Amino acid sequence: MKKLLLVLVAFFLVATNHVNAQKVFKINHFIDSVLTLRYLRGNYDTNYVTRPQTKWTLVGRFNVAGAKIHTIACQNGQSFETELTAEKKATVTIGVSYLGLSLNLSVNPAKMLGKYRDYEIGFRSYGKRFGFDITYQDASNYEGWHETGGVRQSVTTSEDMFRLRTLNVNAYYAFNQRRFSYPAAFAHSYIQRRSAGSFLLAASGQGQHGEVNGGMTEEGVRREKMDFKMTNIALGAGYGYNYVPARSWLIHISLLPTFIVYSKSTISIDDEDVSLHHHFPEGIITARSAFVKQIGSNKFAGLSVVYNYTGTGDKDYLSIRNQKWLARLYFGVRL
Repeated sequence: MKKLLLVLVAFFLVATNHVNAQKVFKINHFIDSVLTLRYLRGNYDTNYVTRPQTKWTLVGRFNVAGAKIHTIACQNGQSFETELTAEKKATVTIGVSYLGLSLNLSVNPAKMLGKYRDYEIGFRSYGKRFGFDITYQDASNYEGWHETGGVRQSVTTSEDMFRLRTLNVNAYYAFNQRRFSYPAAFAHSYIQRRSAGSFLLAASGQGQHGEVNGGMTEEGVRREKMDFKMTNIALGAGYGYNYVPARSWLIHISLLPTFIVYSKSTISIDDEDVSLHHHFPEGIITARSAFVKQIGSNKFAGLSVVYNYTGTGDKDYLSIRNQKWLARLYFGVRL
């Protein structure tokens, strides 16, 4: 009797697991079907743009990011000028994509070893119609020079001396998305088969908060105390082009100039408020470029660069120029 009971229990467990396995299989099959339909469906000209025939894409990236700020100020008849370049940040990224849905993990070896406390985070989405870059940087490690009254001194900043927090947002809308593909150059979820270009609408924004804590330089030169907060929103248009010189090559270049339509700033030097005199044109420029090489039927490699420039103010009062760039070297496999 006990043996019969054990057999019945075992049979029940096997049957239950079989039913559960069937349910899981049906759910997975349904999800896969929906994602596949979404992945292949699209209003694009297949003579110019196609989707990869595989479902999975694995990409390894080596990223290098940099930033520079240049300020020119005039206060009580005395000029101040500073140019600072942030310490370059190198990260390694592993990315996996399934039918257009991506997940990425980045590691910064220098930060993990405690060499500096600066950090930068970014969100990027490149669609065939709409896309954007969002980056936030909190940095204190800069090198450059500072000039006061014609005397120039080298500067190396630290956390107790200088801090700059910057948020950059850049978005585009592509009109000719049926033949021109931004993701073919940057996200690799499409393949550009023929050369094509597109006019682009663009929107840009920047928020920035910088603090200089004053004190003296190592050479005994007094350093002014400075605090500034700025918000800029800009609109414009540009053009992008995907050049396919051969079947396995893609060269992308795009330029998106935008003009500042809203600006708000609060600036003080040595606790004295300073006006940021605006003049036309002031703007934010975003430039992107990429080189992609298809290797065989399922591999690719390349290099991409995204560059941002923001210019505001008047050098006879206060001028602030920001540069931000990101270069990525990558290798990918489609499975």
